[in-house]
Amino acid sequence: MEDKKILIIEDEKPIADILKYSLEKEGFQVQCAYTGSEGFSCACREPFSLVLLDWMLPDISGVDVCRMLTEQYRIPIIMLTARGTVEDKLYGLESGADDYITKPFDLREVVARVRTILRRFDKAQGTVEDEKLICGHLTIIEREHSVYRDGALLNLTPKEYELLICFLKHPRQVFTRTALLDQIWGYDFAGDTRTVDIHVQRIRKKAGLEDSLVTVFGVGYKYVP
Repeated sequence: MEDKKILIIEDEKPIADILKYSLEKEGFQVQCAYTGSEGFSCACREPFSLVLLDWMLPDISGVDVCRMLTEQYRIPIIMLTARGTVEDKLYGLESGADDYITKPFDLREVVARVRTILRRFDKAQGTVEDEKLICGHLTIIEREHSVYRDGALLNLTPKEYELLICFLKHPRQVFTRTALLDQIWGYDFAGDTRTVDIHVQRIRKKAGLEDSLVTVFGVGYKYVP
């Protein structure tokens, strides 16, 4: 993954430095920013494959930076924070983050999470199909990793995109929340099934699937065209 460039937004320089050192040892290109505004500016100036983002920054909250980034770019984001409650994790994920690592962390875990998310993102990006996938008012162009609603491009996070494609490609199939966690987030994801509920709610609103993305009570969800 030597062609992958990672942006670390972390105000504690020792932590940023050790993360940078560990990731560079694994062959990644790494750039550090020490405030939220600096990190957001860096992400706007040049493309990055992934962002490691601290929650507690001196100027802008990491959650706000995450929202700002996901509103404009399709880029995987891992939140780093000492806040470890389930509510905090869900709040971070709801802001658009793809994963959540609690401090203090094992550097090996960080590297493993980075590799897992990059592989999943690349897999989703790399599905090349010349024909468009059309589902009602939605048009999916997988080679572009894009979804259009009545011709307007939807601003989906990587996880929202993967989850939506999973439903659209398997109409009427019922997915349990646990199965979706395993398939979309990976078996080692630290969150719980409420993460799925949050993402489904956001997909319904963004894609206009309030009536088509159906809750199967006590089980999970299914897409009914």
